[in-house]
Amino acid sequence: MIQVRRILYPTDFSSYSNQAYFHAVGMAETYRASLTVVYVVTPGSPEAGKGRDYWLGQLEHVRPADERIAVHHVLLEGDPAGEISRYAADAGIDVIVIGTHGRTGVDRLVMGSVAEKVMREAPCSVLVVKLAKGGGGSRAHVVAAG
Repeated sequence: MIQVRRILYPTDFSSYSNQAYFHAVGMAETYRASLTVVYVVTPGSPEAGKGRDYWLGQLEHVRPADERIAVHHVLLEGDPAGEISRYAADAGIDVIVIGTHGRTGVDRLVMGSVAEKVMREAPCSVLVVKLAKGGGGSRAHVVAAG
């Protein structure tokens, strides 16, 4: 049987990552696991200009209604995919639950995909959650890594 004790939920505060949040909380409830919510600030980005206190405040708002779920908030700085993967390894995370914009073709080549890079670099399993076409509901894809 799979052992899930530590779940990592990276967020960029978009509707795409919000969909992943519901999956992460559901898994935390099911497995009685802890939930770590992480946001990565990219140096030099417009988001970095808002300051550390701003982002820590935003992270603190991400909290499940179920008070039995142990929640940790982590603010990192650097390349999002690299920092998420590094943190997962350092913290002994069992599964990462991450949202994706679901870009394809030229958009994906130009923009890249944090979720795709995390899948390749992560030391653990990754659950990728994508909004269904038309914006209603979500679909999840489990990818084992490591």
